[in-house]
Amino acid sequence: MARFKVGVQLRPQHCTMDQLREAWIAADALEVDTIWTWDHFYPLFGEPDGPHYECWSILAAIAATTKHAQFGALVTCNSYRNPELLADMARTTNEISGGRAILGIGSGWFERDYLEYGYEFGDAPGRLRALGEALPRIKSRLAKLNPAAPDLPIMIGGSGPKVTLRLTAEYAQLWNSMGDPETYGQKVAILNDWCAKIGRDPNEIDRTVMIGNDGLDKVDEYLEAGATHIILGCDAPFDLEPLGRLLKLARG
Repeated sequence: MARFKVGVQLRPQHCTMDQLREAWIAADALEVDTIWTWDHFYPLFGEPDGPHYECWSILAAIAATTKHAQFGALVTCNSYRNPELLADMARTTNEISGGRAILGIGSGWFERDYLEYGYEFGDAPGRLRALGEALPRIKSRLAKLNPAAPDLPIMIGGSGPKVTLRLTAEYAQLWNSMGDPETYGQKVAILNDWCAKIGRDPNEIDRTVMIGNDGLDKVDEYLEAGATHIILGCDAPFDLEPLGRLLKLARG
């Protein structure tokens, strides 16, 4: 049995679609547990107007061309799609894959996306309130759809102690954060406290952490801090050798 789950985020920037497709097919062949992309409209680093692709179109393609891994957005921006529409998109993508989709969601933060695509940026508290309002609507719509998907897993991304981690305790089956192991462990403790307050077993939440290649030597520290699922970020040209090393650590 693996010591922890392994995921990879294939960032859809500064690449061709052929490169991206080859990378997710190769990652699936390695039998990673999860494959992720992100939900932005422009690159987050490098040439700001470089090549970039839309998240949920990619997820539908991953659904149709992989066989093993679960997959999702790390994470969908709540502001960009009506909650009911997002639920239907996730349910449909899940059906395409035979039941492997994860609905990753967060409150949003990248101002350029908002401004250039005509969304109101507002402020962080307002975006968090909107996320809190959207989550029960998403859950309700997943249950109403035909065919329904009431058990489609939800990931919440972020580490805000007052709102994001409370919403995670209430709604999520997976949680993602970043940071060094000590900081990550502090957030895990806060999440556990929220679970205790609402009467939920914290072990029901798969605790994921995003790392770069330089984090491979800290895997044990993250596990000690409470991580159960480590996701390696990967950029074009999508060298998967570090992912192979992470898989060896998991299966060790």
